Amino acid sequence: MVHRHLIHSRCLVAAVTALVLALALALVMSCLSLLFVGSADAANRRVAISQFAWSNPEPTVDLGERVTWYWTGPDLLHSVTGTGTNASGIDSDLGSSSPLHDVGDAFSHTFTSPGVYQFICKFHGSLPGGTVTVSGTPGDPDTEVDPVPPNNVDAVAPRLGGLRLASRRFGMRGTELSFALDERATITAEIWQVRKGRVGRFAGWQEWPAFIGFNWLEFGKPTRRFKPRPGRYRAFVYALDDWNNESRPGVVDFTIR
Repeated sequence: MVHRHLIHSRCLVAAVTALVLALALALVMSCLSLLFVGSADAANRRVAISQFAWSNPEPTVDLGERVTWYWTGPDLLHSVTGTGTNASGIDSDLGSSSPLHDVGDAFSHTFTSPGVYQFICKFHGSLPGGTVTVSGTPGDPDTEVDPVPPNNVDAVAPRLGGLRLASRRFGMRGTELSFALDERATITAEIWQVRKGRVGRFAGWQEWPAFIGFNWLEFGKPTRRFKPRPGRYRAFVYALDDWNNESRPGVVDFTIR
């Protein structure tokens, strides 16, 4: 009985030893995979933040390399905020819960420890966001392989054409202003009094939302911003789109009876 018990104990010790060795080997392989993951494709990376997403949601870098995020629009109320122990303190808007960036703003972070780093937008809770994987291979902090992402905004002014009044002489009921637009915009008319053939005192302004194509608007009626009196006037009319691009002003002359 003693002999059998001794054999059983030796078998148990051998099984436990094999299990410990297997676990240790698995741990070593896991560490090695973490050290070398993605190193063949790693480099400094540039990421655009646009349309509630990262252009590259899972960039990979080596040790000492960086990721640079660019706010390219049109949505700009986003942060790059690290979550989790290893990414704690990485924040494009440290101390602010309401990030607001200009088009073209950028934020960079250099990674000095291997691992997988998780990022979210603190304002929207998740998107835009992603992960950055850092290998254990020393990298090249001086080389950029990605171009600076272009801004995703409209830089072209709207075109305002066919501007005319239905009547150039009208009373307090106003008249109709018609025109054509090639994009959605806000129409503003700055109205000035004309005396002795010259533009004189500023008389007020009127504003309307307008759309692509032909538009017809009520013009010249009394409003909070324009108190018409009998006399001659000149209005400078221009279109302003959502990106603050302003058209060339059109001019209309009229007389209020």
